[in-house]
Amino acid sequence: MKFKFVLILSFIFTSHYSISQELPMDFSSTLDNFIGFGGSSFAINTDPQNIDNEIGQFFNNGESSNQGFYLDVVNPIDLDFRQTITLSFYSFDPNAHNVVLKLENGANPDVEVRQSFNVPNPSDWITLTFDFSNAEYSSDNTPVSASGIYNRLTIFIDEGSLTPGTYLIDDIEDGTIPTDPNEIDVIYDELVWSDEFDNNGVVDSNNWYHQTQIPIGNGWFNNELQHYTNRIENSFVENGFLNIVAKNEDFFDQGVNKEYTSARLNSKFAFTYGRIDVRAKLPFGNGTWPAIWTLGKNVNENGGFWDTDFGSVNWPACGEIDVMEHGLGAVNHVSSALHTPCDGCSGNTINTESIIISDVANEFHIYSVNWSPNQITFLIDGVGFYTYNPVIKDDNTWPFYTDQFILLNVAMGGFAGEVDATFTESSMLIDYVRVYQNNVLSTDEFALNNVNVYPNPASDFISITSVQPLDFVEMYNLLGQQVLVEKNVVDKININHLDPGVYLLSIYSEGNKLVKKIIVN
Repeated sequence: MKFKFVLILSFIFTSHYSISQELPMDFSSTLDNFIGFGGSSFAINTDPQNIDNEIGQFFNNGESSNQGFYLDVVNPIDLDFRQTITLSFYSFDPNAHNVVLKLENGANPDVEVRQSFNVPNPSDWITLTFDFSNAEYSSDNTPVSASGIYNRLTIFIDEGSLTPGTYLIDDIEDGTIPTDPNEIDVIYDELVWSDEFDNNGVVDSNNWYHQTQIPIGNGWFNNELQHYTNRIENSFVENGFLNIVAKNEDFFDQGVNKEYTSARLNSKFAFTYGRIDVRAKLPFGNGTWPAIWTLGKNVNENGGFWDTDFGSVNWPACGEIDVMEHGLGAVNHVSSALHTPCDGCSGNTINTESIIISDVANEFHIYSVNWSPNQITFLIDGVGFYTYNPVIKDDNTWPFYTDQFILLNVAMGGFAGEVDATFTESSMLIDYVRVYQNNVLSTDEFALNNVNVYPNPASDFISITSVQPLDFVEMYNLLGQQVLVEKNVVDKININHLDPGVYLLSIYSEGNKLVKKIIVN
């Protein structure tokens, strides 16, 4: 479906944030992932006393007396706020144990607290309290009332012992209040474009374009097995739903015979910043690969709707936002991802997260992305589960400052694996596609929000002044073709290369988009 040239199956079960989380921690997220060292290993498992509760499973193989586990936290542990940390501990044996909690990577020297105890018999959870007002320096065991902030939490279980064992930990708390790492920073609530799929029959050609041209060699990217067609057999609207149907059938097109057909739709609407909501059921069967995603309108891809007028940038420099993919892991694992030019960010991207949800083939879920100038947050059924917010935003990490368009498709095979030999056909069923933003574009003469553009009319230069920081500006002719983009807005923008006429200048600032008519003499 897209331009992924390297194996990506491994990402579905883990996140690139796997060693970065915050307290309190209950292991309900794949982010709560400790890293073992010295022969130890970590996994998220199920509470033996409550199958609905996820816990951390810590395993020592007994090869070293200094085995342990660490996790780098997003929000530092602040001992000036509270000097106690508690956790719940469970052992399957009745032996005596010790747990050392060590805080590292702080402004002050590393400190630790040891707790020695007997576990209940029969096995049960116990709560351990680590009082860092009675801590020791890790370097020489000098007593200290520890203070300051620390960025790494390290746990040793039975330090000094060569006895192997499996232990469970839950509910690590330091008194802080949980924060939502996927809190949306800009609320987009004004519907600006949608397709509700209310009219039976062919797909609305005012909204969608069927992309059917094979882009490379004899097939699509990622070793996919299908032909995409514009036939009603592969895409149609019925009873208020868009059906994208993958079928097992011999089909000859563009000089190539393939065993599967499907459909790939490009939206004829493109936008910068906003929220996409797609309510959908997904196809079933091994080897199906449904996706809801976006590409930069400037992508150079032969056969795409926007390519002829805007296709000037190769993938992944155009940016790709994968709102939802299914089929790259176990059933009901869905994933979201970003593809950009930075190292490790293109095919087998590190910028990804997956989540298990209920019965994707038989239940509708709402797959969403909230895209602001500062972060991109992915949601399922209104709940955020992954946020992309690189510290450095440049063309390598953040090509997401110009228009993107929506794609809907079902691929077959490729990185989704071998297609089930009994597969005949299955559909992605879409109830609606909706795009929200939070500003009505204005073409009024303005000093709107203290933004001024002058002179107007202009011939060689225009100037923009604003009390707000400006993210970037774009200029379009009346045919909708982009003729200028300026990411580093300066006092004067050169327009002397433009033909005389009327243009629309789009000004982006902190999630807002203002439009100004400019006359070029």
